[in-house]
This record gives sequence, structure tokens and C-alpha cells, in this order.
Amino acid sequence: MLVGPIPQESLMTSCGPDGLENIQQKKIFKENKEKTQQREEPRAADSVDSLMAEMPFVDTDIEDECAMHATSEISIKKKRKRTSGREIEEGIERKKKKNKQYQPNYFISLPITNPKITGSIQAVQDAIIQKDQRLSKAMVRSGSLHVTMLVMHLSSEEEISIAVGALSDSKIFVDNLLKGKRVDLSFQGIDHFRNQVGFVNLAENDHTALLKEIAETMKKVFQEKGIMAGEERAFKPHLTFMKLSKSTELRKQVKKIDSSLYEDFKNHYFGDEILHRFDLCSMFKKKQPNGYYYCESSIVFGKSHEADLVKEALRRETQALLPRLNQIKELLTSPEIRTKISKELFEDGHNSSSKWKSCTDSESPNA
Repeated sequence: MLVGPIPQESLMTSCGPDGLENIQQKKIFKENKEKTQQREEPRAADSVDSLMAEMPFVDTDIEDECAMHATSEISIKKKRKRTSGREIEEGIERKKKKNKQYQPNYFISLPITNPKITGSIQAVQDAIIQKDQRLSKAMVRSGSLHVTMLVMHLSSEEEISIAVGALSDSKIFVDNLLKGKRVDLSFQGIDHFRNQVGFVNLAENDHTALLKEIAETMKKVFQEKGIMAGEERAFKPHLTFMKLSKSTELRKQVKKIDSSLYEDFKNHYFGDEILHRFDLCSMFKKKQPNGYYYCESSIVFGKSHEADLVKEALRRETQALLPRLNQIKELLTSPEIRTKISKELFEDGHNSSSKWKSCTDSESPNA
């Protein structure tokens, strides 16, 4: 059955005036909307295209470019990470190698020989150990007491030989600084390095300043010979008597040395040491029987200094004997002791005379 166009009258009849008006309004709204979309879309596309045309990568696919850029960035980051990581590792290795190469194994020592100083230090050590037995492992033996003037690394016998020569050459410079004067180094007071090392201070005076000048001069002599000697930090002369690093086991038990353990000796005067000798010593070779370090070479300052040392040694020995001599004197002044001695001498003399007489009177051939 064919259906033709519906007459306007029929529509008006079936829908009524209100229904027809609604349909027409909807149709007009739809047409207007479509026209608006058609007008707006080309303008948006034109705007984007015009912006894209101004960009340098207009002929490149944006997606590919972003992918390439992202890949490139990741690659650069990875490469940078690998490079920086490798550089850090290489830097650490170089530093380790350098540190290992320069790890000090020899030093110039100023030995401490004055019994008054070593005895006083022994008293401090004993007092500390009484309060904390664990620290007995941290104590430096009396025979090892010294002031370190200079540290160095010697990697071969040839370098040791060069260092021996450098020490010998430095004697001239040291003698020029001393100018024949006697240098007395006064040790007074106790201090510490980060509560890890306990040491006796050198009293600040002209002689201490001279010692610092000597250390700097020796450092230059060794460095001119090609020896890696000295440290970056300023030279601080001190006499170490206790350090936690002497025992790995101790460092696990004791993190810090309590300064109250040696409070009574904080300002104690330990004595004077006459500057008379410098030794080139090994840190790791077997020590001498008296506890002092293995010594490669030494320099001594002038005959006058040696004579002073001999006089000083004799004076100390005499002082040590004086109390004993005084005791003997007191005994000899006692009447009872004198009578006893006389009696014993008289009896010994009488017995000797009797024996001699009996021998001469005897007819025996053996007489």
C-alpha cells in the first residue's frame, strides 16, 4: 500500500495546533545546532594547524617525536647514571689506592728518655686502670713514649734509603735553628683528641715554637727528596700515653674515654725532656726489647748536647742513690752498729792471725 505525503490539514487535524508548533520548534533547534557545529569545528582545526605550522617539527609525527624524546631522555639519564656511578666508583677506588699508597708506615720520633716523665705517666696510667680495667689495653708502654715530628710512607728499601739520607741532611738545618742552644721541652697537663686519644701537652713557650719550626723544616727536606711526608693539618706536638685504637676489641667495648678518669692530673707537671735526638722509626717492624720502635737511623745534636745528656744521666743516678747512701750513713752513726762492726772486725783479725801462726808452725810440707 503506497503512502503519499500527508496533507497539512491531516496533520493539523491529528496533532492539533500545539503539537505541530512543538515539532517545528524542535526541527529549527536541531538545524541551528548542526549549523553552529559546522561553523565552530573548522575554526578549531584551523587554529591547531596554524600553531603546528609555526613549530620546528611540523613534518614530524608528534607521537613518534614524544616517544623518541622520552627514549632519548631515559637513555641519557641511564647513561648519566652509569657514568656518574662509574665515576664515583673510580673516584673511590682512586682515593682508596691513594690512601693505601700514602698510609703512613714510618715516622720521625723524638724519644722520651727522662725517667721523671715516664714515671709520672706510668702513675697516671695506673690511676686510670684502677678506675676502668678495660683501658689497660689502651696504654702506651713507657719504652714507646715519644713525640711524633713527621709521618711518611716508604714503599721500598730504596725509599727507606732516601729517607735515611733526608734525615741526615736535615741535621744541618736543625743545627742552624738550634745555634748550639739547649732546648728543654716542658710537659704539663693532659688533653684528648675526640675522647679517643689521651696525651700530655707541651707547655707553650719559645722552645715549643722552635720545635714546630724544626718539624716544618724537616718536612720540606723530605718532600724535596721526593718522600711523601707530612700531613695537611697543622703540627701539634704531643705525647700520647693512651689510645683506643690499640685494641679492636676495646673499641667495641669503649666508645669514648671518660675525661674524669684523669681529672686529678689535668694540670700536672710531668717534667722536661732535653731535645737531643731524632729517629727514623718503623710503625710495623718488630719493636726493640725495651718497647721502643724499630729504628732505621738517628741524628744527634752536637757533642755539647751529648755531654749534657751524660751529666744529666749521672745526676739522675746519683739522686736515685742518695736515699740509700743516707740510710747507710745513719746506720754507721749508731753506737750499737759501730760496736758490732768493730767486734766483727776484731774477731776476724784475731782468727786470721791464729790461722797464719798455725800454718807457719806446722811441719807439714803443705804448710
